[in-house]
Amino acid sequence: MSYKPRLREKYEKEILPSLKEQFGFKSVMRVPKMTKICLNQGLGGATADKKLIDSGINEMSMIAGQKAVSTKSKKDISNFKLRRGNPIGVRVTLRGDRMYEFLDRLISISIPRIRDFRGVNDKGFDGRGNYSMGVTEQIIFPEIDIDKISKINGMDITFVTTAHNDNECLALLKEFGLPFKNQKK
Repeated sequence: MSYKPRLREKYEKEILPSLKEQFGFKSVMRVPKMTKICLNQGLGGATADKKLIDSGINEMSMIAGQKAVSTKSKKDISNFKLRRGNPIGVRVTLRGDRMYEFLDRLISISIPRIRDFRGVNDKGFDGRGNYSMGVTEQIIFPEIDIDKISKINGMDITFVTTAHNDNECLALLKEFGLPFKNQKK
C-alpha cells in the first residue's frame, strides 16, 4: 500500500463527487482540480546584501519541501541599482503529492497562525480559474525557526487549477478548506 496525501484522498472521495453534482458536469474529467502551487518571494534588498538570496532559498526550501531557485532580473534599472541578471527573488513550483502536502500544512497549521486573521481575501482570482494570495510573514510556517531568520519577508502563493472560471475555482478551494472572508455565491 503506497502513501497518499490526506487532501488527495479527500479530493477523490468527497470533493470530486460534490463538485460534479454542484455544477452538473456530465464527466468527472470536467471537474476542476488543482494543477500546481507556485510560491514566489521578491527580495528587493538582495541588490545590497547577497546573503538575503541564500537565506531566502533555504527558507523557501524548508517551507516547500523542495529545492527553491533564485529569480534573476530581466533588465537594468539604475534607480534601484539593479543590473540585468542579478538575483532578486526566490521561487518554487509544487506539483503532485508535495503540492497536496503543502496545501494541507497551509490550511491546517500556517493560516491559523496569522495575526488578526479574518479570512482569506476572495478578490485574488484572475478570471481564468486561478487564485493568488499574499502572506506578509514567512514565520507563520512551522518549519521556520524564528530565532534564525535575519529579515521578515512576505511571499505570494498562486493556486493554478483546471477550473474554467472563478466560481469553479472558488468552490474547489472552499471544498479543500481555504477560509474565505466574504462568502459570495
